[in-house]
Amino acid sequence: MPDSKRFLHPEAIKRIARLEIRARHVVEGFLAGMHRSPYFGQSVEFLQHREYVIGDDLRHVDWKVWARQDRLYIKQFEEETNLRCHLLVDMSTSMMYGNGHLNKFDYAATLASSLAWLILKQQDAVGCTTFDDRVRSVVPCRTKSNHILSIVESLNLVKPSDKTDMFAVLRAMAETAPRRGVVVICSDLLADRPGLFKGLRLLRQRGHEVLVFHILDNDELEFPFSGPTRFEGLESDDFLNCNPRALREGYLAAMQAFLDEVRRECARASVDYALVKTGDPLDAALATFLSKRLAVMNRY
Repeated sequence: MPDSKRFLHPEAIKRIARLEIRARHVVEGFLAGMHRSPYFGQSVEFLQHREYVIGDDLRHVDWKVWARQDRLYIKQFEEETNLRCHLLVDMSTSMMYGNGHLNKFDYAATLASSLAWLILKQQDAVGCTTFDDRVRSVVPCRTKSNHILSIVESLNLVKPSDKTDMFAVLRAMAETAPRRGVVVICSDLLADRPGLFKGLRLLRQRGHEVLVFHILDNDELEFPFSGPTRFEGLESDDFLNCNPRALREGYLAAMQAFLDEVRRECARASVDYALVKTGDPLDAALATFLSKRLAVMNRY
């Protein structure tokens, strides 16, 4: 049995339970739910009339309109469908870095588990994929409440390894998830950036709504090191012995340029982006992000 308490924190879940994940863009699904579909079919919500054309199903003819106007019109309905959410969790070796209570992977897995719990609570479908340079495990989308155990188990079995190939993974997601839904990426994004941005654009072109949780350790953002230090690569055998104070200014400038580029490209692709520090309370980071999304959706 998986250790569900490792990634599911009851107090955090309690504080975020009132929030909802709603699809801002049109999503497709099979079951009746709360999210709009681009397809017409019989449903409780009437959308519009259109004139009858040969071949239309006579069951959809509005006979009351025919009686009044002596013309045939078809009733169209807008389906209400379930959100289908695909969680993508980076398990590359760089995600193992951490100088606090949780390393980046543990933080990402906790975030993904909390999101899965929330999505299942509102009776939507959620699945989880772990990846590094390729897809490593896939838990398909399901709506049953006990599906959370399968997701937690898949994350418990992960042993981070290898580098990240974001384009290969995002392309695979685009090809294997033909129905439009929500794709949530939990990663440090330490990968080939042109491939990352190309993959994000591909998902958006396929009609998916994309959310990126950019997870970085506080050390990576603040570079608090002092005194002689040996830096070792997690995804290579490279190392550097140096005085960190001599590197700090250049490092922070490079990090800011990296963050600016990611934010800019996400905005350009209409991808929701949130920078999350592993030192931040997880429930607060999640609540802030979802509240912002809800505020944006309420404008429409």
